[in-house]
Amino acid sequence: MKKYEVDVAVIGGGSAGLAAAIIVKKAELNVLIIERDKELGGITLQCIHNGFGLHEFKEELTGPEYVQRFINQAKELNIPYKLDTMVFEFTPEKKIYAVNKKEGLIEIKAKAIILAMGCREKTRGAINIPGFRPAGIYTAGQAQRFVNIEGYLPGRTYVILGSGDIGMIMARRLTWEGCQVKAVVEIQPYVSGLLRNEVQCLEDYGIPLITSYTVTKIHGKDRVKGVTISKVDRNFDRVIGSDKFIECDTLLLSVGLIPENELTREAGAEISQMGGPVIDNNLETTIEGVFACGNVLQVHDLVDLVTAEAKRAGLNAIEYLKERYNQKIERKEQIKCIAGENVNYVKPDIINKSDLSKDLIFTFRVKRPDRRILIQFKDDKNRIVFKRKRRYVIPSEMIELKLNSSEQQIDPECKSLEVEVVPRPEVLIEED
Repeated sequence: MKKYEVDVAVIGGGSAGLAAAIIVKKAELNVLIIERDKELGGITLQCIHNGFGLHEFKEELTGPEYVQRFINQAKELNIPYKLDTMVFEFTPEKKIYAVNKKEGLIEIKAKAIILAMGCREKTRGAINIPGFRPAGIYTAGQAQRFVNIEGYLPGRTYVILGSGDIGMIMARRLTWEGCQVKAVVEIQPYVSGLLRNEVQCLEDYGIPLITSYTVTKIHGKDRVKGVTISKVDRNFDRVIGSDKFIECDTLLLSVGLIPENELTREAGAEISQMGGPVIDNNLETTIEGVFACGNVLQVHDLVDLVTAEAKRAGLNAIEYLKERYNQKIERKEQIKCIAGENVNYVKPDIINKSDLSKDLIFTFRVKRPDRRILIQFKDDKNRIVFKRKRRYVIPSEMIELKLNSSEQQIDPECKSLEVEVVPRPEVLIEED
């Protein structure tokens, strides 16, 4: 078995992994990227639409153009990487075991690990749609790869279940290819993707969006012949008598993403209810020296935010190696972060009390859309330590808030911090 030793190992060579590795390399530390695909770039390579880079590069790029800039930087810095290499285990001692065709089984001993494995799509099995198992059922990401990279059309007439960003973008993409997208069906009463994609991908091309409906049956034995959609009530139960049949030969599923954390879980790291690892304010998991960033931590709606988070992970890994690696300092004094009213989840999950003098970055999503709201942080004694107004919030847009050390008033003695999104009190309602 071939063995390697590095300062930092990055698992995943997409936008997050590349950005983190570049930061580490610039600090003159040894870093290695491990990627299971045959090339660097990750899922961004198949996203040929524009809209990338507005935050990071202050210009609009396509997905391949965006990630190529990081690939070029990595190669200019001579960052080593292993392609076609599948990691099947890493240990709390930060030993990584992987396999590839050229070297067989390999062991990589690292002082710190950055997890950047991304996420995967939910499939038909996750939503239990009745019917046979005919050809013509794909996830939106699969169809995107077929069309944009492989050059194949999965079908000619489509129904898309779920209004996630990839689903809406593929509705437009397939229309460009001369296909007919008969409907985008969404179980929620609102789109689950970005509003700009609803306008640019659906409204601009006259593609029907049917909300508060879901697919309840798939017709066809050898090939999809159509689907039955049904209205759902507020509890997502089927409304009897609301069934509609739509003829199509292909069904695309855009029903959510799942962070890739099988390795993380098997290594013994604590996993949150949303599928990502539990992390502190330094993006460090419950395994010392193992950091997480990008979609393996939480599903992002903008790749620019993935990059920013990955850079933070890289900087925190550098700080760990310089200040804590040899000292083995245990961080026992921590504050638990709790998702409160109209908050689906919040990251970080815990705050180190020793870091309260630093700026703190929180990211979270709301459960439902709302307007003219107040975001506030309350401690375990119900005292508001931070608040900020927003015109509106929607579940599809991840909220990022930076609490400067000078403006937050977190008591070092508190044990928990609750984040909530509430309607503004009447005395605070005013034009922003």
